[in-house]
Amino acid sequence: MPDTTAPLDSSTDREPLADLPGGVAPVLPFLYVAWADGMLTPAEIGVVRDRIAAMDWLSERDRAQIAAWLDPSAPPDASTYFGWVRTMRQAARRLPSAEGADLAGLGEALAGLAGQGDGAGIPAEARRALEELEAEIGVVGEEVVRDLLEAPAPPEEERRAARPAFSVGALQSLLDAPHAETRDRIRDLLSDPFFAYPEPGISNDAYRTLILQWVQRLGEEGIGSLAYPEWAGGTGDISRFIAAFETLATHDLSLVVKFGVQFGLWGGSVQQLGNEEQRRELLPAIGRGELLGAFAMSERGHGSNVRDLQTTATFDREADEWVIDTPTDHDHKEWIGNAARDGRMATVFAQLVIDGEGHGVHGFLVPLRDEGGAVMPGIRIEDSGHKMGLNGVDNGRVWFSDVRVPRTALLGRYASVSPEGVYSSPIPSAGKRFFVMLGTLVGGRIAVGAAANSAAKAGLTVAVRYGARRRQFGPAGGPEVVVLDYLSHQRRLLPLVATSYGLNFALHALAEDFAALDADADTREVEGRAAALKSMASWHATRALQEAREACGGEGFRWSARIAHRKADSDIFTTFEGDNTVLQLQVAKGLLGGYRQEFEDLNAWGMLRYLREQADVRLGEVNPLARRNTDEAHLLDPAWHRTLFERRERTLLVQVAARLKGRIDRGDDSFDAFVEVQDHLLTLARANAERLVLEAFQDAVERVEDAQLQNTLRLTCALYALEHVERDRGWFLEQNLFDGPVSKAIRTQVNALLGRLRPVAVELVDAFGIPDELLGSEIGAGRMPLDP
Repeated sequence: MPDTTAPLDSSTDREPLADLPGGVAPVLPFLYVAWADGMLTPAEIGVVRDRIAAMDWLSERDRAQIAAWLDPSAPPDASTYFGWVRTMRQAARRLPSAEGADLAGLGEALAGLAGQGDGAGIPAEARRALEELEAEIGVVGEEVVRDLLEAPAPPEEERRAARPAFSVGALQSLLDAPHAETRDRIRDLLSDPFFAYPEPGISNDAYRTLILQWVQRLGEEGIGSLAYPEWAGGTGDISRFIAAFETLATHDLSLVVKFGVQFGLWGGSVQQLGNEEQRRELLPAIGRGELLGAFAMSERGHGSNVRDLQTTATFDREADEWVIDTPTDHDHKEWIGNAARDGRMATVFAQLVIDGEGHGVHGFLVPLRDEGGAVMPGIRIEDSGHKMGLNGVDNGRVWFSDVRVPRTALLGRYASVSPEGVYSSPIPSAGKRFFVMLGTLVGGRIAVGAAANSAAKAGLTVAVRYGARRRQFGPAGGPEVVVLDYLSHQRRLLPLVATSYGLNFALHALAEDFAALDADADTREVEGRAAALKSMASWHATRALQEAREACGGEGFRWSARIAHRKADSDIFTTFEGDNTVLQLQVAKGLLGGYRQEFEDLNAWGMLRYLREQADVRLGEVNPLARRNTDEAHLLDPAWHRTLFERRERTLLVQVAARLKGRIDRGDDSFDAFVEVQDHLLTLARANAERLVLEAFQDAVERVEDAQLQNTLRLTCALYALEHVERDRGWFLEQNLFDGPVSKAIRTQVNALLGRLRPVAVELVDAFGIPDELLGSEIGAGRMPLDP
C-alpha cells in the first residue's frame, strides 16, 4: 500500500492524490466518515463496505483495498487515517467546488482532481451510487465536509449583529409609558451610591436597618406619597405610585416589599378606608416615612380566608372603646411586614362585634409600639424568622389580649359606631361591604404583578446579555459559538422576553383603568383582571428567573450574577397579596357569574340560573379552511391569534358551566360541585389571563407609528401568541380548532420567529431600561448606549 503518511509539499506540482490507488479518490470522504470519532457504528461501516464492494465502476483492486480499510475488526492505523485527512484538506485548496459540498459532491470533485475518467469526473451512475450511500448512512454531508476542511470562521466583526433598524430609546419610551418621567426619577435615585447593594453575608438586622434607611429616603423624596392627595404630599395618582413600585422592583425586592407595606398597604388602608379626619391626621406622616405601620390582615389559622378570620374587636359601650383579642394562640396575625421591629401602628382587621352581634370584618387603627419603640401592653410580637428571601423585611406575628383602642379607631369611611353602640354604614349589604373593604388589595395586586414582571425582566436581561457573550462549542477549526445563537437557548429565553413585553402592556393598561375608577364605580371587572394578571405575572417571574439561572450555567449561580437573590425574593409573590391558585378560582367564578356580586358566595341564590345562561351557549363551527391553513401569513395573523385565544376561553367557560350545572341539577351541593371541577376552573382562569395579555400586547403594537419598531413588536407579539398556543396545542387539537399539519407548522413558525428576533435580542432586553447600578450583575452589565 502506498505510504500516505508522508507530508505533502504544496510547493511542488505533485498532486495530493497521486499516491492513492487510482479509483479511491471518490470514496475517500466515506472512508473518513467511517472512522471519524465513532460517527458510524460497526454495522454502518459494514454497510459502507458492502455498498462500495458492489460499485462495479471501481476496479477490482480498488474495491479490495477499500474493503480492507473498512474491516471493523481491523481498522486502519492512525497514520493511514490522518494521511487521508491531510490529503483531502490539501486537495480541497485546489477545488473551487469543495465549499458547501456534501460527501458525494466532494468525492466527485476529488475524482476530477485525480484525473479519473480523463479529467471528466465520475460517471452519472457512480454519482448516484455515492448519493444513495450518503443517504443510507444518514449523516449531514455538508456539515461533515465543512468540519473536515476546517473552513475559516468569518471575522468577529462580521459575526456581530447589525445595529437594529429601530430606536432602542423609542422602544424603552413605549414600555415606560405613561409615567416615563417617574420611572426615570426612580432610576436616577437608585443609581446613587446610597442605594448600592450590600455585601453577601450581611446580617438580618443590618440588612433591615439598611432597607429602612432606603425606604425613609424614598419617603423624604416624596415617592411614598405619590398616591395620596396633594395636601398629604402626593399627586393623587395611584397609577404613578404603581409605576414607581414597578421600577423599584428592578433593584432590591426587600426594598420593594418594605416600601409597599409602608406606603401601599398601611398608608393605602388609611387612604381607602379611613374617614377624612383619620386621613388628615395620619397620611402626611405615613407618606414621609415617619409613622411606620403595618397591615395586619392574614392569620395563621385561616390564610386567604379573610371573611372567616378570628381576631375580634368587641365594643365596650361603657368605656367607649374597642377590645381587640386573639381568641386562641393559633389565630395570631402572621407574616405582617413592619411588625417584627419597626412598625408603630397597624391596621388590624377583625370581626366587629356589638352586643354579641357580628357585623363582619373591619379595619381598626391599633398602636403596636410607643414613641420609644416598646411594645404596647396586651400585645405580643415575635419575629417570623429567617426566610427563603426578603430578609431585609421585618415580618412578624402578632397576638392581642384585651388591647383597648378608642371607638374612633374604627376606620370610618364605610362604617361607624355611635357612642350608644349603633352601627351604621352607607353600604347596607354585609357581603358587598366586605368586598369594598377588600378593594384596598386591588392596587396591591396590580403593583405586585408589575413588580414580579420587573424581577423577570432583570433576570432575563442578565441571561440574554450573557448568552450573547458566552461561547461554547462550534464547528471544527472555527471559533466557539455564542450560546444565544443556538436554537435551544433561544427557545429558553426569547419566549419569556416576549411574555414580559405582553405583561408590561397589560399591567400598565390595568393600572390606568384602576386609577380612573371613581368612588362609586363597580370595581369587579378590574378586580378580576388584577387577580388574573397578578397570578400570571408572578408565576412567569418564577419560571423566567429559574430559566435565566440555568441559561447562565454556573455563572448564574453566583451571588454576583444577581439572579439568585431575585429568584429567592420573588418566590413569595406567588402567594403574596393572594395565593395564585385561590385568585385564579376567584377569576373563574367571576367569569361564570359575569362579575355578578351574587357569585362571590358559592351558595348564593340564582347560581343555577347563571350557570344555565353559560351552559346554553352554542359555539359555532370553526372555518375548515382556517383549521387547515399552514401559510405563514395566516400563522402570523394577529386576528387569528386573538380568535384562538378568545375561542379557547369561551369554550372552557361554556364547558365548565355545563359541568357545574349537571352536578347541581342532580342535587350536589354547590361547594362540592366547585371542588370537583377546580382543574377546569384553573384552566379557564389561565386562558383568561393569557387572552388579556395578548389583547393588550396587540393593542399596544397597533398604536406604534414607527414602521420598523412596529414590525419588531409585531414579531415579538406573534412569538408570545404562537408559543403559548404551541404549549397548549393538545387542547386546540382536541377541540378541532386546527389540524395536525397546522400544529406542526406552528412549531416551525416559532423557530422561525426566534431566528428573526435573535439579531435584536439584546436590544429587546436593553429596552427594559434597567441601569447597571440597579441590575447589579457582573455577568449582565453593559447596556447598549441609547440612540444619540
